[in-house]
Amino acid sequence: MRVAITTLGCKVNQYESAAMGESLEKQGFRLVPFLDEADFYIINTCTVTGRTDYQSRQLIRRAGKRNPQAAIIVTGCYAQTAPDVFAGMPGVTVVAGTMEKDRIVEIVGEIKKNSQFGKTSRPAPSVQVGDVGADITDWKVRSVSRFPGHTRAFLKIQDGCNAFCSYCIVPYARGRSRSIGKEEVMERIQALAQNGYREVVLTGIHLGVYGEDRQDGSSLAGILRQVEEQRTIERLRLSSLEPMEITGDILEIMKSARIVCPHLHIPLQSGDDGILSSMGRNYDAAFFHDLTVKVCASRPDMTVGMDAMVGFPGEDEKAFENTVALIESLPIAYLHVFPYSRRPGTAAARMGNQVREEDKKRRGQTLRQLGLMKRQAFLERFIGSTMPVLVERRKDRISGHLKGFSNNYLPVLLQDGNAEMINTIVSVRTESLVSGGLLGRVHHG
Repeated sequence: MRVAITTLGCKVNQYESAAMGESLEKQGFRLVPFLDEADFYIINTCTVTGRTDYQSRQLIRRAGKRNPQAAIIVTGCYAQTAPDVFAGMPGVTVVAGTMEKDRIVEIVGEIKKNSQFGKTSRPAPSVQVGDVGADITDWKVRSVSRFPGHTRAFLKIQDGCNAFCSYCIVPYARGRSRSIGKEEVMERIQALAQNGYREVVLTGIHLGVYGEDRQDGSSLAGILRQVEEQRTIERLRLSSLEPMEITGDILEIMKSARIVCPHLHIPLQSGDDGILSSMGRNYDAAFFHDLTVKVCASRPDMTVGMDAMVGFPGEDEKAFENTVALIESLPIAYLHVFPYSRRPGTAAARMGNQVREEDKKRRGQTLRQLGLMKRQAFLERFIGSTMPVLVERRKDRISGHLKGFSNNYLPVLLQDGNAEMINTIVSVRTESLVSGGLLGRVHHG
């Protein structure tokens, strides 16, 4: 039977969707694209913003129109925090919380057993929501051997969050922080390398606290150091790290690393100390400035990107100007901008001084324009450079050139690329800027 899976949100969600797909394929189900007709549709939701909530509901409606007799399973963070929203939607068969993703084969099997596809209407909705306060001593991460459509592999090594920033619903959806052991991480990196992956991206909901819940000495710096020493994979990349968790050990390893990529994504959120305090962030603007400058100075090819939020409750024009000024002062490579989205159940949702939507939109546009300027200035620094590029399977839609990413996460198009280069790391000499990236030729010297 045919199963279609679609994913919203972070790399952790992408990892978990890949795990669900692999488990179902092992049981004889056939994965098909989400736009195709399927017998089962699985929507792996995100609830970071109101927009992702809306997109989740739209995908459910789309699946129901594609095949009215299909079973629709809704899982992920939105399903965990607001199951009643989906249980009341036409077409939804099962609402499964974040802790239920590992039971996807069992859930699909139960639906298959109790339904006669094409002959009767789908069963009435049921809700299976994992308890975020449940015992996690037996918590495990299902291994994934391949990621269809991706040249890079993801490896989830941590889940949950203890931070409880005032705007964020994720700790309520994911529970407390927990990590898999260092030796298991190393074994999985090695297995992915043996499966042909050149690059592995370490992911987690709160990656920087990896290992703190364990008593076996597991730490993020320890993994990086061991990968560098053993050359387990050709490339290892980190997903987002919080400012206070970029330790001296991590920076020292990255300074001379050959395997660990010179690329860090650091959430800023705001450049105003009052707003940062209201958000529950554990740093101020001066600390963030000094940290970013230090990281960028650690090596010439270091790439730093960041997140910024506009329109948090109480953000007036002065507070926003402080954010603009801080970002302007930093040598960053790119900027992800998000409007504050009121999440029911969070502390910020109950705050006064909510910012008007038109002000959020205007401020977002200002920061996005600043981000484009920062990106262009950063890319220009690397014109004429020679850099290692992991070539992807997908071609650039406009030019038709093969494309890939450098070790410091710069998008590069290859004028003279060929199919034999796909999923290999080639040396590229960059020549000019193109929309959103660099254009170059393979360097054989």
